[in-house]
Amino acid sequence: MQVSMHEFKSHLSHYVSQAQSGQLIELTSHRKVVARIIGVPLTDNVGVSCLLAAGIATWQGGKPVGAAFRLQEQGKLVSALVLEDRG
Repeated sequence: MQVSMHEFKSHLSHYVSQAQSGQLIELTSHRKVVARIIGVPLTDNVGVSCLLAAGIATWQGGKPVGAAFRLQEQGKLVSALVLEDRG
């Protein structure tokens, strides 16, 4: 389906939902095709969800715990370097 840029902007959500359902949308400018919009198929098992479903990873619903490391203090502070650079 070919749609002008003006028409596409005016009814964006309609055309995006059509693309999601599998319809190929071709955007035109001065009656020339300038872009194609295709939908991305919806999948339930993507990324972490797939790992959880396979039992490879577990999650109890809390925030992730980061690595227990601390940056070592060496050299000058960045703020001191900036002040020196400014003169």
